[in-house]
Amino acid sequence: MTARKPTIDDVARLSGVARATVSRVLNDGPNVSDRMRARVAEAVEALGYQVNLQARFLAGGANRTVLLICASDTENEPNSYYQSALEIGALRVSAQTGFELVTHTLAQGGGDVVRRILHLVDDSRCCGVILTPPFSDWTDLSSALVERDATTVRISPGDPASAGAAVGMDDEAAGYALARHLLDRGHRRFGFIQGLAEHLSAEQRFRGTRRALDEAGLDADALLAVRGNFTFRAGVELLPGLIAGANPPTAVVCANDDTAVGALFAAHRDGLDVPRDLSIASFDDTPVSALVWPPLTTVHQPIQEMASRAMRIIAAARTGKAAGTLPAHEYLPFSIVERHSVGAPSR
Repeated sequence: MTARKPTIDDVARLSGVARATVSRVLNDGPNVSDRMRARVAEAVEALGYQVNLQARFLAGGANRTVLLICASDTENEPNSYYQSALEIGALRVSAQTGFELVTHTLAQGGGDVVRRILHLVDDSRCCGVILTPPFSDWTDLSSALVERDATTVRISPGDPASAGAAVGMDDEAAGYALARHLLDRGHRRFGFIQGLAEHLSAEQRFRGTRRALDEAGLDADALLAVRGNFTFRAGVELLPGLIAGANPPTAVVCANDDTAVGALFAAHRDGLDVPRDLSIASFDDTPVSALVWPPLTTVHQPIQEMASRAMRIIAAARTGKAAGTLPAHEYLPFSIVERHSVGAPSR
């Protein structure tokens, strides 16, 4: 046998006020004195009463579904952590606020992907959408979602000046900071394994690296770049060619951790000592970055926190607590996690 959960009527009886007054207090409604609010709060605490958020939404006839739209490339392995971190961050807040999170993964190529996303939104009658790269950069898509009254939050858009709110880190500043970290250790020749060109936020990481090298007085030849696709395979296949020249880079920056782990594998396979012969650094600070040897120096991107913040923005907008006050673009802080894959150049 389990104890009966306290109800709103129990709170009303213990606090000595009407049920309607308790409801107004719990919903932060008007026309309730501070003394009444205090009595209700004391009763709530004494009884251990918890608001049934799902019942509240159902009673109000509001849809509480939020779609998390993620991209995948069916020709390659998925990112090992990025999507799951977004889901974890959003789910934590949805559980607290009474919203339901539904994740959809779509191939980012193809001419009908926008139509498919809009069909998912129309079919679910969702109240909010979280768009991840590269979908967060598609201005026509975000505008169409806003027109459908779906509160839209874009994760890490390259161009924040678009419809809907946006949450991310300053990728250009992160690329700059990581390059400065390598410059401070004496590196003057760099390689960069980029991600997909359609992911504009990742492209900003490269621009930040280029800016740091320009400020250090290095010419364009000091940075060799090759195009990858954020995968382990890209790092394995692209690193050998990147460092094959007569005057190869002493440090290689990768667009994300998965690519860096692949590059680290290729370095070990070819007999290079990391970081004595080659330093490798990356972005995201996913769990794998600390598990490989040597563990990777990487930029910590607050992936879970970005999704949590996106979910809170939607919850506030749909419950009336922040209606019409969506933030244009919020930057969450990043940091460089120093590990053993970066050292001073030996030549």
